[in-house]
Order: sequence, then structure tokens, then C-alpha cells
Amino acid sequence: MSLKSKLNRLKPHLSGGSQSIKIDNLSEPGKIEIPFRERWDQEGVFPYFLGQDYCLIREVKYPLSQQHGHYCFQDFLTAVDIWNKRPVNHPLSARGHLAEELFFFDTETTGLGGGVGNTIFLLGYASVSGEQLVLRQHILPHPGAEVPLYQSFLEKVNYKTLVTYNGKSFDWPQVKTRHTLVREHVPKLPAFGHFDLFHAARRLWKHKLERLKLAVVEKEVLGVERVDDIPGFLAPMIYFDFIESKTPDGMLGILKHNEIDILSLITLYTHLTFQLSGIDAFQSRPESYEVGRWFASLGEKSEAEQVLGKLTTGNDMTSFKAKLTLAFQSKKDRDWEAARKLFVDVVDCGDNRMSLEACLELAKIHEHRLKDYHLAIDYCQKALLFITQSKKSVKLPSHMTVEQLHERLNRLKRKYAKFPG
Repeated sequence: MSLKSKLNRLKPHLSGGSQSIKIDNLSEPGKIEIPFRERWDQEGVFPYFLGQDYCLIREVKYPLSQQHGHYCFQDFLTAVDIWNKRPVNHPLSARGHLAEELFFFDTETTGLGGGVGNTIFLLGYASVSGEQLVLRQHILPHPGAEVPLYQSFLEKVNYKTLVTYNGKSFDWPQVKTRHTLVREHVPKLPAFGHFDLFHAARRLWKHKLERLKLAVVEKEVLGVERVDDIPGFLAPMIYFDFIESKTPDGMLGILKHNEIDILSLITLYTHLTFQLSGIDAFQSRPESYEVGRWFASLGEKSEAEQVLGKLTTGNDMTSFKAKLTLAFQSKKDRDWEAARKLFVDVVDCGDNRMSLEACLELAKIHEHRLKDYHLAIDYCQKALLFITQSKKSVKLPSHMTVEQLHERLNRLKRKYAKFPG
């Protein structure tokens, strides 16, 4: 049967989100039949009973010495300790948190869209507990069992901060949507902080990776190799098969896929922390630049200068990018001479866009700060040459047009004629 046919057959069960789910009188758990109960028991999956329904829960424990990719889970404790010893302001800072207060969260759903038509059939998360990492997965055995699913999940949640991969845009909003349908019967959703590692990965590795899916980051950055993994896009089809057949085999594959996703979040958070703190011995120059640029965008001037300053001694493109970023920082600090020197170094970098930016800034500095109209004209003319003689189109800054650049040049010529210096 095709996936489309399965969806059509199951639509009545999955689209009832607008209806209130009602809990009947409590029943004896022994009277509820769990299909393939022995098979689930063998895999460490056990039922959670509530009213006349149930969900399934799997729990796995790892020693902190367990390796996942380039790191072991013990390294995550080091990462949290690093943040607690650094006063730096950063969106991923765990300062003020214990390692036990972060939980790494991921879901599996029947589709990628939002709204009530998309059902979460697996809630998975992991956190440190003592000398172990505990991973739990709450499974929806059929579309009507969301009350026990969310009840079992929420009664266990007592952490401060979610850690997800694109969870701000997808996973947690979807949890909120589904929770509204059963909120009269389950605990409230707690307030959380949220570290979304997707945005961090995009900042650090967009120059390196064509795609930023977690599986790609795992393989190319974290050293995680999946063996016989079920592709995530097949999860809905496998879940629909499970609803019809009740056999656990396909769902067990999804559980393993989700488990690796969650464990990789821990490794990724650790790696990002080591990158941001500069203790990753294998950190590349482009990665260091992105770290410095991130600190600069956050207003962490000291951190940015410390990272970027180490990159300016080279003669590669990363060095020029670092100089340009520091030049703008100096301009912001009104240190015109420092800014001028850095912009001058970038003019002949070989990248027309960067050279254009440097020339425009030098024209401004020489016109408004140094009153050297002759050099201001030179840099304005150079900027126009970068635009007109470049084989590829060079994009001007958003606040500038070619017409405005010509107007600037004419104004400078009038000033120079009046005040030739």
C-alpha cells in the first residue's frame, strides 16, 4: 500500500485534534492488552497506564565514559563547567546551570508541517543523573493515546533548559500545539530556557557544509557514524505501518534513530562549547573566525578581539575577514586610526566585495574625520572601479547605491577644490 493510501486511511484518526480527549474511569492495567508485549519487554520498552489507555516508555542508561563521536559524555560536564567559569555573554552559555538541569530533546512526527494535523508519536530526551546519562523515549501506541503520552512525559520533566536542533522552529512549537488538545487532563507545560544548536551550527559551518541537517553535521564534524540507520523521512510511513500491524520491529528502528539524534545533541553541545572557548585543538581558522565574528555581533568586544586578533597575522582570506571585522569594531569604538589601518590592509585582499567595503569606509574616514579630501577621492574612485571592472557583480552595502557613490565623489571633488589641503 502506498504512503498516500496509508495517510488517507488514517486521516480520521489523526485529524481529530480539535476534539477534547476524555479520560474514562480508571481500569485495571492487567485488563489492557498490549500487542506484542513480550517483544517490547525484551527491548526494554514498558507500558505506562493511565485510565483506560497507555503509552510506551523506553529507558536507556549510559555511563558517562561512553563515547559518541569525538567525545564521551563526561566531556559534557567539562563544557558546563567551562561556561560556569566564564563571565562571557553568549546564547549557548550554561552559566548558572548544573549539567543535570539541561535536557536534550527531540521528537518524531507524522509530518514536517505545523498545526494540529501533525502528530508527535515519539518524545525523546536525555539528561545526566549522577554518574549516568539517562535517555527516555515516550511512544504513542495509537493516535488516541496522547493523554498518557504527555502525562508520562510532563511528570518527569523538571529541568531548566531544552537543548534541541531546530527545536525553536519545529519541535517545541509542535509540542505546544499538541498539548493544547489535552491540556485539561495533563500538567501544564513548564517554562524553559532553550538552546537551539541548529543556529550555532549554521554560524560555524555554513562555509563548510552544503547542508546543515543533523546527520550531516554528525558525520562531517562530530565523527558520528550511523550504521543501518533508518532515514528520518521514512519515520511517518513506519509509524503508520506500526499503527496497523502493531508489530514493534519498525518502531524499534525509529527509536534507535531518535536515540542517536539525542546523543548527538550532547556531543554537538560539547563540541560547540569547546569551539567557542578555543580549547578545540583541531579548530580551523575559518571556524575561529566565525567564533570571533559571533562574539563581535553579541557585543563581546574583548572575546572578539582575543579570537580575531590571532587570525590577523596571516595572509589568507580568513586573515582579511578578521581584519575587516576588527576594523568595523574599531569604527564603532571611534578609534579612527586603528580602523583606518585595518581597512587599508583589506583594500587589496583580492575579494572585490570586501575591498569595496574597505574603500567606502576609508572614503568616509578621510572625508569626515581626517579631512583629507584627496585620499577620500582616491578611495571613492577605487570603490567605483571595483564595481565597474569586476567580472562578477559586486553588491553594494544596503544603504548605498551607485548613484549615491557618484554623488559622494562629486561632493568630495567640490570640497577638494575649495579646501585642497
